[in-house]
Amino acid sequence: MYTGTSFDAKFESHVITENPHDDKPKPYQCTVCDKRFATKKYLNVHRKKHTGENMYSCTQCEKCFSSQPGLYQHMNIHRAKYKCTECGKCCHSSYLLAAHRRSHSGEKPFQCTACGKRFTQAGNLVKHSRIHSGEKPYKCHVCDKAFSLSVALNRHTRVHTGDKPYKCRLCDKPLSDFGSLNSHMRVHSGDKPYKCHVCNKPFSQSYTLNKHMRVHSGEKPYKCHMCDKAFSVSGALNVHMRVHTGDKPYKCSLCNKRFSNSSNLHQHKRNVHSNRRPYHCPYCGKLFKTNTELKLHVRIHTGAKPYSCRHCSDCFRMLRQLKRHLLKSHNEGTWFTCDICQQQFITRGNLKEHSLRRHEDVKPYVCSECPKRFCTATELRSHRLVHSDYKQFCCGRCGKYFKCKHNCVIHFERCPQKLVFDLLSGSALFVR
Repeated sequence: MYTGTSFDAKFESHVITENPHDDKPKPYQCTVCDKRFATKKYLNVHRKKHTGENMYSCTQCEKCFSSQPGLYQHMNIHRAKYKCTECGKCCHSSYLLAAHRRSHSGEKPFQCTACGKRFTQAGNLVKHSRIHSGEKPYKCHVCDKAFSLSVALNRHTRVHTGDKPYKCRLCDKPLSDFGSLNSHMRVHSGDKPYKCHVCNKPFSQSYTLNKHMRVHSGEKPYKCHMCDKAFSVSGALNVHMRVHTGDKPYKCSLCNKRFSNSSNLHQHKRNVHSNRRPYHCPYCGKLFKTNTELKLHVRIHTGAKPYSCRHCSDCFRMLRQLKRHLLKSHNEGTWFTCDICQQQFITRGNLKEHSLRRHEDVKPYVCSECPKRFCTATELRSHRLVHSDYKQFCCGRCGKYFKCKHNCVIHFERCPQKLVFDLLSGSALFVR
């Protein structure tokens, strides 16, 4: 086994010998899941996963295999032929046992010359090196998106086809690839075979354990080449790069607003376009879209002010109130200044709203019921009450409900009836 420490020509030839099919053409494609293979023989073996034809079943754990050699190799686990003397784990082969033993010894003989990261297996270094080279040899024939790994391309193609050919035999849940099916089966079995040697926390998947280990090591191997900011996972780096490129691939189908990541898009749809409010206040019954909004609101009733100023005795209910106080009273923090008129703002959001309203005249929030447009999501939410029959503000004297808080306040001042509800926190305005 080669134990050198650099990625040179000798190492490259060694890797090609170990992984002879890594980058060869794969002309044979499965018609069920679109996975590609270098030979027709491999394709025929793979097809049995879908058809169940001539499946070879393990008599000890009922796991099925599409070929006899696959079953024989798996049986080595039960026979304990290749057993780790450190932890008792059994492996399929001597090669995997040797690779596993490095997790105990800490030996990582394969080193990346670009960032110095080391690996226990040569194949992992080959895959990692593509992060630096930018090489993405596997291209989607539908959208031309490219990938550094063939398995990533196979998984991606199912985004276009919607195909989920693998089904759980216990709950019938469909999954897009065989690896996801194996991981899903651990939901039913409760099996968590991967354990952290630092804190003993168990995990159902090896990649989850690898990510977790960076909590202890502080390792952030994925570095932005434009600002040197580092990340512990590659996905976070990919999202961060959009800060520099300005790329916003996720588009709202209702108002065409674009986002740099899918979570922001989901949050936008929930907060702006959805009327669903599953969280209710136990004090006054007001409904909220998120648990975070509810927690902030409850402090109105409890009087909790968890954010305290370190310069004086003032306390605040919300973090933004503390930041505003620090800026105005103690000149601590950073003002956000408009490049055009030099007006200063406490938050980036306030500056953005100012720019849209005063200088750009852009109104990105569009009502789904009428053509009216708005500068902010808050204005859109208030406007949508016009089209809705939902009345969330209640007069504390007569019990009459209103769509808008402003109208309820005006009515309350003129309402001649006596207070018919118990007041909460000294307020006679109820919100459901």
